[in-house]
Amino acid sequence: MITMKRLSVVLALLLASLSATAADPYPSRPIRMVIGFAPGGPTDVAARQFAAHMGDVLGQAVVVDNKAGAGGMLATTTVIAAPPDGYTILFNTSSLVLQHLLSNNAKYDPLKDLTAVVRTSGVPLVLTSSPSVPAKTLPELMALAAKGPSKMNFGSSGAGTIDHLAFALLANLLAMKFEHVPYKGQMPAYTDLMSGNIQVLMRTINTVQPFAVDKKMNALAIASANRSPLMPNVPTVSEATGLKDVALTAWTGIMAPLNTPPEIVEKLNQAANHALKDKAFLDKLRASGSEPYGGSAEEYRAFLRSETARWKVVIERAGVEKQ
Repeated sequence: MITMKRLSVVLALLLASLSATAADPYPSRPIRMVIGFAPGGPTDVAARQFAAHMGDVLGQAVVVDNKAGAGGMLATTTVIAAPPDGYTILFNTSSLVLQHLLSNNAKYDPLKDLTAVVRTSGVPLVLTSSPSVPAKTLPELMALAAKGPSKMNFGSSGAGTIDHLAFALLANLLAMKFEHVPYKGQMPAYTDLMSGNIQVLMRTINTVQPFAVDKKMNALAIASANRSPLMPNVPTVSEATGLKDVALTAWTGIMAPLNTPPEIVEKLNQAANHALKDKAFLDKLRASGSEPYGGSAEEYRAFLRSETARWKVVIERAGVEKQ
C-alpha cells in the first residue's frame, strides 16, 4: 500500500520534473554555430546570415565560431565531440563529403558521426576560359579540345577540391580531355587563367562574376538548372550542350552532433527553413549568387548519401589519391 508520505514524495518529484522541463525549454541559452573558415569569406557571410535569422526565430542568439584549419576538419571534429544537446552545431560546406573521401586525417564519416539538420544553400559553379583561348562558348571549347594534338589544361584551387572534381565530372560527360594543374588556393589559379598560363577554370559564380564583367575571363556556362540573375547572359550547361540535369554547386548545410534529440533537430530545421521563406533574407542570398534549398533533415541526409556516392565515382575516375 502506498502511504501518504510516499505518495507526497512521488508527487513532489513529478512536479519538480515538470517544473524543470517547463522552465528550461530548448533553446534556453545561446547556440554556437561552428564553421571551418576564417571571418569575412563567402562561407562566413552565409553562416552569419543564417545564424542571425535562426536566432530571431529560436529566441536565442546563434553565435558563429570560426575554427579555420585542416580544410574544415577542425570545425567538424569540434562538433562531433560536442554534447548532443543542440547548443553546438556545424555550418558545413561540400568539403564535409570530400574530406571524408580524400583525406587520411578525416577520421569520421558524416553519415555515421553527425546528425543532418538541413541543406541550406548552394553557389553554382561556372566554367570559365582564359581571354587567350579562342573559345567564347562551351561548344567552341569542346571543338577546340577535340582538335588536339596538344593537351589543354584546367586549373583548380587544389587537388580534390570541389572545382577540381566538378570539372573532372563535366569533362567526362562531354568527352573532353584536359591536364589538371592544381594550385594552393583560388587566387593563384585566377591569376594564371587571366595571364593565359592555364586555359580553363571552374569556380563559384560569386567569385567569377567580377572578373568576367571586367573581361578578364570568359564565362562559358553555368552548371545549374537555371540561369543566374547574377550573370543572366551566361547559359546553363544544359542549354549549351543538351546534357540534362547538370547541377554542380558548392553547397552548405547544418549538422549537429550524433544522437541529438529529434525534437531539437526539428526546431533547428524549422528555424533554417523559416529563413529560406523570408523575402528579405532570400534577396540577400540570391544577390550573392546563392540558390536556396531547405527541406527536411531526412532530405539532407539522403542528399549527403547521393553526394558521397557521386563524388566517390568521380574521384576514382580522376585518379585522385587519398592523402
